[in-house]
Amino acid sequence: MSSVTISEALRQRVRETARHRCGYCLSHQRYVMGQLEIEHIMPRARGGSDDESNLWMARSLCNRHKGSQVTGIDPLHGDTVALFNPRTQVWSEHFRWSADGIYIHGRTPIGRGTVAALQLNNELAVEVRRNWILAGWHPPEL
Repeated sequence: MSSVTISEALRQRVRETARHRCGYCLSHQRYVMGQLEIEHIMPRARGGSDDESNLWMARSLCNRHKGSQVTGIDPLHGDTVALFNPRTQVWSEHFRWSADGIYIHGRTPIGRGTVAALQLNNELAVEVRRNWILAGWHPPEL
């Protein structure tokens, strides 16, 4: 992402629209170390633009795992699926929290493929969520 091409006003609109949360793991800006990033839903490396309709918030780890991917593999059926689009799709239709609130489970092929591709339940994320639960900060309200 180029910080030169995206104005501060546009960045602020995206932050507010995203409610200051990562579109993939729902981590809130106030709980993560470092700034949530403006990410390109369709990566620029694949022709995505800097238009507001292609921008959302992502935790740096989610954004790094996503990279230039636009598809993932549904581990249940082995099908190639589009990744979740946090701007146009509803998180709770594609994902749910585990009973203890620590893990993100995919409800749909898109959800499962996104969990796998973005490694949403990686060791660091799981440990952080455990601590957020102890602090009463997690899971977030949808």
